Amino acid sequence: MSRFYLWVLAAIFAGGLLGHFSPGFAVKLQPVGEAFIALIKMLIAPVIFLTVVLGVANVADIKKVGRVGGKALLYFELISTLALMVGLVVVKVLRPGGAFHVDPRTLDGSSVARYTQQAHDTSAVSFILHIVPKTFVDAFTGNGDLLQVLLLALLFGFSLSKLGESARPVVQFCDVLSKVFFSMIGTVMKLAPIGAGASMAFTIGAYGVSSLGPLLKLMGSFYLACGMFVLGGLGLVARLTGFSILRFLRYIRAELFLVLGTSSSESALVPLMQKLEALGCSKSVVGLVVPSGYSFNLDGTNIYLTMAALFVAQALDIDLTTTQELTLLAVAMLTSKGASGVTGAGFITLAATLAVVPSVPVAGLSLILGIDRFMSEARAITNVIGNGVASIVVARWENELDRDKLDAELRGDPKPLLDADPLTDGGQAS
Repeated sequence: MSRFYLWVLAAIFAGGLLGHFSPGFAVKLQPVGEAFIALIKMLIAPVIFLTVVLGVANVADIKKVGRVGGKALLYFELISTLALMVGLVVVKVLRPGGAFHVDPRTLDGSSVARYTQQAHDTSAVSFILHIVPKTFVDAFTGNGDLLQVLLLALLFGFSLSKLGESARPVVQFCDVLSKVFFSMIGTVMKLAPIGAGASMAFTIGAYGVSSLGPLLKLMGSFYLACGMFVLGGLGLVARLTGFSILRFLRYIRAELFLVLGTSSSESALVPLMQKLEALGCSKSVVGLVVPSGYSFNLDGTNIYLTMAALFVAQALDIDLTTTQELTLLAVAMLTSKGASGVTGAGFITLAATLAVVPSVPVAGLSLILGIDRFMSEARAITNVIGNGVASIVVARWENELDRDKLDAELRGDPKPLLDADPLTDGGQAS
């Protein structure tokens, strides 16, 4: 398993070939890919709950939790704004939709009707209400919103901390239970090549690379914007924090390949947390920053929202005023919060964002519906990288980053680690 990421990469490549040469059979593999994602999602909520509970319960100073959360949110907002601006600049300079000249009257909005229907539930008021689950169990069995799980975990952890020594048996039980769930994650991750390969086969088989046509310019522009943001924006943040973004990308390459194949950042959530702890970030910081980052720090989604919205306007020959563009940015900042890492969430939030500019018909989203799946990989990968960098930054701010361990891990000279997660072992191979 020392080169596990190579198996994931090989499966993605094989899946792509299968989708191209045998699309009929490849499409039938969709349930296999979805089953793997379902297995991961089944375990994420309890893992996040137990991780945050243990992190909070073991913190002697409760004020520290609020301090870490405050620093994380401040960082999220600053970086999210940067992501929005990168998307805005790239789409305005390259103008990928400028050559389309589509007549709005010819658009068929039926293909996006179900997305726009869901988009009505992404308002700020609805978002706030969704943070609070109807029951304790509903947070784990409802819509899978990690914010609900995070809220319950914080309340549970705070309560255990207040009870002190009398709550120690419960804390010990949670610790053992956490190890059990991490072991389950390690077992499920061994199926990653199958899940990633099946997902890629379905994507290529269902949509076909040759069918992308003129939309390739938008895809290229989007991938370029994500690359500029990661290497430029996050690269600068990493340098100021004291590490190389390129070495960090190499370190988490197994998780990135997994996200590439599944188009879901949730598939890499738990392995990413393990990698960050192995890098020297404290467990309490990782347990707070990463789960909240999956709702509040969706850099790739922010870039996508900006570029896709302005692409539709360009394709329909609609000139937006500066005020309308700034409105789109402000609304995108809100609608992206709480968006899941699962494929399709970015399209739903895009519909909600575009609705604030009446001059641009939401039916225009039908122009990019066919390539949304191909852009979701870049969204998810950028989100994962952004949350990984955020954890290291906040850990440094809190003086809870082992710099020697960070340097050793990124150089490829790690100390022996537990082998519960094959992706963790594979990502550390030099």
